[in-house]
Amino acid sequence: MSTGRRTFVVMTGAVLLAPWMSAHSTEAEATQAIKQIVGAAKIRTGRVEVDIPPLVENGNSVMMKVTVQSPMTEQDFVRAIHVVAEGNPLPNVVSFQLGYRSGRAEVTTRVRLNDSQRVWAIAQMSDGTFWQGHAATLVTLAACTEV
Repeated sequence: MSTGRRTFVVMTGAVLLAPWMSAHSTEAEATQAIKQIVGAAKIRTGRVEVDIPPLVENGNSVMMKVTVQSPMTEQDFVRAIHVVAEGNPLPNVVSFQLGYRSGRAEVTTRVRLNDSQRVWAIAQMSDGTFWQGHAATLVTLAACTEV
């Protein structure tokens, strides 16, 4: 049986791209991504609210808002907000750097979500502590699958 050059190229491309077409991180990889952010520090639950729709038709552009309870004074403020999505091929989605002059510890953005998953937000405070919050969402049409 003879295989034409065009058929060979298409089949080879499909085999090479298959792992990325369905790739998503595992909960363990998301946990590892969070550990890279916080190091050996303990993460406390609370103070961080993740607002994301519970049901998303299309994962290509999902509105997300993260709010951290903080007075945002020169002595007590949020240094950074990190977003981790446990179902995306790369769990580290975005990091925002803040300071006491930011006024509010709140960020709004759009993210791509590969699958139904939990989205975590980790807030790094000026005193070195870390706080976390999360929200779950059901994605009907996955993103991160186009090449």
